[in-house]
Amino acid sequence: MKRLSKPITSIKSHYPFIIIGSGYGGSIAASRLSRAGIQVCLLEKGKEFRPGEYPEDLDDAVKEMQVNTDNKHIGNKTGLYEFYMGKEMSVFKGCALGGTSNVNANVSIEPEPRVFEDLRWPAAIRNDMQSLKEGYQKAKQMLKPSPYPENTPGYPELAKTKGMKASAAAMKEEFRYLDLNVNFEYNGELNHVGVEQKKCNNCGDCVTGCNHSAKNMLTLNYLPDAVNYGAEIFCETGVQYIERKDNKWLVYFDSYHVGREKFDAPPLCITSDNVILSAGSLGSTEILLRSREKGLTVSPAIGKHFTGNGDVLGFGYNNDVKMNGIGLGKYHADKDKEPVGPCITSIIDMRKRDILDDGMTLEEGSIPGPISPILTNAFTSLSKFFVNHADENWQDWVAEQKREATSIFKGPYFGSLNHTQVYLVMTHDDGNGSMQLENNRLEINWPDVGKQKIFQKVNSKLQEATKALGGTYMPNPQWNKLTNYDMVTVHPLGGCIMGDNPATSVTNHCGQVYSNTNNTDLHQGLYVMDGSIIPRPLGTNPLLTISALAERNSKIIVEANQKTMDYEFKKITISPLKEYEVGVSFTETMRGFISLNEKEDFKKGYDEGEKNNSPFDFTLTIQSQDIEAFTADSDHKAGMIGTVNCPALSKHPITVTNGIFNLFVKDENNVKTKLMKYAMQLRTYEGRSYSFYGFKDIRDDKGFDLWADTTTLYITVYEDDNKNNTIGKGILKIAIGDFMKQLQTMKAIYPDNNKECINAVTKFGKLFAGEVWETFF
Repeated sequence: MKRLSKPITSIKSHYPFIIIGSGYGGSIAASRLSRAGIQVCLLEKGKEFRPGEYPEDLDDAVKEMQVNTDNKHIGNKTGLYEFYMGKEMSVFKGCALGGTSNVNANVSIEPEPRVFEDLRWPAAIRNDMQSLKEGYQKAKQMLKPSPYPENTPGYPELAKTKGMKASAAAMKEEFRYLDLNVNFEYNGELNHVGVEQKKCNNCGDCVTGCNHSAKNMLTLNYLPDAVNYGAEIFCETGVQYIERKDNKWLVYFDSYHVGREKFDAPPLCITSDNVILSAGSLGSTEILLRSREKGLTVSPAIGKHFTGNGDVLGFGYNNDVKMNGIGLGKYHADKDKEPVGPCITSIIDMRKRDILDDGMTLEEGSIPGPISPILTNAFTSLSKFFVNHADENWQDWVAEQKREATSIFKGPYFGSLNHTQVYLVMTHDDGNGSMQLENNRLEINWPDVGKQKIFQKVNSKLQEATKALGGTYMPNPQWNKLTNYDMVTVHPLGGCIMGDNPATSVTNHCGQVYSNTNNTDLHQGLYVMDGSIIPRPLGTNPLLTISALAERNSKIIVEANQKTMDYEFKKITISPLKEYEVGVSFTETMRGFISLNEKEDFKKGYDEGEKNNSPFDFTLTIQSQDIEAFTADSDHKAGMIGTVNCPALSKHPITVTNGIFNLFVKDENNVKTKLMKYAMQLRTYEGRSYSFYGFKDIRDDKGFDLWADTTTLYITVYEDDNKNNTIGKGILKIAIGDFMKQLQTMKAIYPDNNKECINAVTKFGKLFAGEVWETFF
C-alpha cells in the first residue's frame, strides 16, 4: 500500500514546526516550510485515502460518515464525511489527509475586490493587496486550475451546463465556465510534484472522493511536495489541545484505531518550537477553546464571527430537459451512461451589484453516485410539499408524473432525478455565528440565521433559474418554517479571525495568535492558517483565498526564520509515495512497581515500590511494518509508541518515543532462554529525559510457568538516553483483563484487502505460538 504518511511509531519527540491539520492552510504551510529547509511534522486527524480507495457505493459511503450532534458523536471518528449538526447551522466537511479537498467541488475563484475593502481585514492586507495577489499566483501554480475544456476530445457540452446557459439567459445574468482544480491534461503521467495523474473521466463524483487521480486534491500536489522536501506526515492523530511551557509548545493528541481507548490511556504529547493550527474553521477553533480551558490566554473573540459564507443548497427538480446530474459511482465505466462532468463546471455570476452584500454566486452541481440510491424516494416525497411548478398545463403535469414513475422503477439515472439540476449559491450572510464548548463538545450557535433577507433573495433567484428549465424548485429541506429555517454550509469560515484589535480578533495579519487583549502581544511561534482566520463571508468558493493567505503567511514565517524558499519545480525521480508492506499492530498495558532506590535487583525494586506506593504502568502500541520481514528477521523488530505513568518520575503522563520491541530473540548469555525486549525513550512534562529497558525472560523452568514468563517484564530506568546511570528497577505484569483487551487491539496495518488482514495476523500468531512451543514443549 502506497502512502505519503508515516507509521505513528516513527514520530519524534520534538520538531521545529508542528502543523495540525492538512487542509489548504496546513498543506501549503508544510510544503513551503519544508522547501525552506525547516523540519516539519504534520498531524492529521483523518485517514489517508489514495485514488481508488474512496467509496463507490452506498454501503461504503455510510461507513465513512460521522455525525457530531449536541450531545454525542455517531460513527467513526476518522470518517471521511463529517457532519456537525448545530442548533441553527449545520456543517459538512472532509476528514482525511488533504482535508476538505477530498470532498469539495474544486472551484478556484477569487472574490470580488470590494470584499477586501472591508475594515474587518487587517490593514496590512487592505493596504498591501500585492502580497495577497502573489499568494493567489503561487497557489494557482501548484493547484493548476483550468476550465472544463468543452468541445475538445472527450469533453462534450454537458447537459447541466447547457441548462445553466438557459437559466442565465432567462435571468439576463452572466454565464461562464469556472476554473477547476481538475486535471484535463495528464493521462497516466507524473505531474509537477512526481505523482501520477489521469484525465477527468466526467464521472461527477468529486465530492465523495476522486477515484481516478484527476481531481487536484492536496494529496496530489502540496502534500507530496512537502514530503519531497522532508516533511513527516502522521494520520489518525487527533490533537486535543496545546500548552506553552519552558519556551516550547506541548501538543497533546490521541492516536486513533490502535486500541488505546480500551485502556483509558492518556493523550500522547510531543513538543515543538512552533505550532501552526490548520484544522479548519471548526477544528482550529475547538483546539484553541480547549487550550484556553487548560490555561492558554487567547482573545475573547475566539469562536466569534463564524460565517457559512452565505451558502444555500437548492434543487431544480424534474425539469423538462435532462441534467445528467447524478454521479456515476461504480458505473463510471458503463459506456451507456451519459457524461456528468466535474461536480461543478459553471457559474451564473451575480456579484456585481451596487451593494456588495446583495451579490451572489450561483453554480450547478452533481449528486455523487454513492448516495444516489436514497434519493429517488426522498425527492419524490419532498416534491409534494412544493407547489411552485414552472409548468401549468395538464400535458406537462402528465410528463412530470411519468418521469417520477420512471425514476421510481428504473432508478436515479432515469426520469425525474435525471432531470434535476443541483444548485449551490454563495452570498454574504451577517457573519454573526459563534462556536463554544458545551459539555466538552463544540457547539455552533446562530439564532435566526436562515431568516436573513439575503436568503429570501437567493431562493427567489433559484426559482427563476428553475422556471427557465420547466421544473419545480425545491430548497434545502432544512430551510423551512418547521425547522426555523435552519441552514447548512460546506464553506465554514471564521472563529479565529484576523484583525488589528486583539479585543475583537484572534490573530494578526499573518495568523499569529494574540496572547491578551490589553495590547498587541503575540504568542511566540503560534499561528492559525486556514479558513478560520477569514473575518467575513467571501461571497464565492473560498479555497483559493484560503490558499492565497496561506501562501502569503507562509512566506512571512519563512522570512521571520531567516530562511529562503525555492518555488521552482524540479524533476522528481523518486516518488514521494512510499510502498508499505502489510504489518501487524497491537496495544498492551502492563502494571507494576518500581523503586528509584534499588539499582540491582528487580524483585527488590518491585517489593520496595509496592511498599512505598511507587507504581509504574505503560500503555504501548507496537507495530511491525512488514510482517514477512518481521517473521524472517531473527531480531523480530517492531516500533513502539505510548505513555508511561510513574509518579516517581513525573506527576504527569510521560510520552514514549523511539521505541523498539523485539519478539523472542536469543539471550546471548543463555542459549535456552529467549527474550522479549522493550527499549524506549521517556520525555517528562518537566522536560527531563530517561531511557527505559525491559525484558521478558522466556525459559522452560520447572513447573508450568508459560503465563508468568510471557506476562512478566523486568524493567530498568536510566538517567539519560544512552542508558547511563541506573536510577531504578522494578517489575511489570499483565492482568488477565488487560490481556483480553490487548487481543481485541490486534490488527493488520497497510492491508489492501481482507485476505491480507487475515494472513498478517495469522502469521504473527503462528510466529508467537511456534516460539512458545519451541521453548516450553
